[in-house]
Amino acid sequence: MSGFLDPTHLINTFGLLGMMLIIFAECGLLVGFFLPGDSLLFTGGLLAATGLIAPLWVLLLALPVAAIAGNLAGYWIGRAAGPAVFSKPSSRLFRPEYVERSQAFFDRNGARTIVLARFVPIVRTFATVMAGASRMDLRRYALHSAVGGVLWTTAVTLLGYWLGQVALVRDHVELFILGIVALSLVPVVVEVVRSRRSARSTR
Repeated sequence: MSGFLDPTHLINTFGLLGMMLIIFAECGLLVGFFLPGDSLLFTGGLLAATGLIAPLWVLLLALPVAAIAGNLAGYWIGRAAGPAVFSKPSSRLFRPEYVERSQAFFDRNGARTIVLARFVPIVRTFATVMAGASRMDLRRYALHSAVGGVLWTTAVTLLGYWLGQVALVRDHVELFILGIVALSLVPVVVEVVRSRRSARSTR
């Protein structure tokens, strides 16, 4: 990965504050769905292991805060603007029936959805807004958002930190980052394939 979205470039350019802002945007702002959250956390762990960024304990304190704050912001965006967006008949991405489906989905699997969505790119961005638009209970949402935020940021950052101490990984950082990016996209590809198959079967 190169250019603007290269995790190493982002971290070297914007530092820890930049990491926090990117994680916040990816977790809560619809425009942030394309940002490299997983690879950014992984790379942050790698660089922490080599002393090129803030110490690990600082990352493990700061990044969950950004992730949880992003989710809460996304919830309120969905709660305030969601119904208006979904009610637009010309909208191809957001439709009124999506709110009804998500409402039923969150009623059945709310806690599990919010926690697991953290580990799926793009989904973790839209799930927050959908939760707000669906009027998911705020206390339940906030609790599981916090659990998911801590688990996601801690697990991915620690994985990068531990692997960053392995010589093979340290000598081929870019290859491992590309691998993490590719793995993070697998759930998205699987979901797209399932959606297309479901659409074909209903025709």
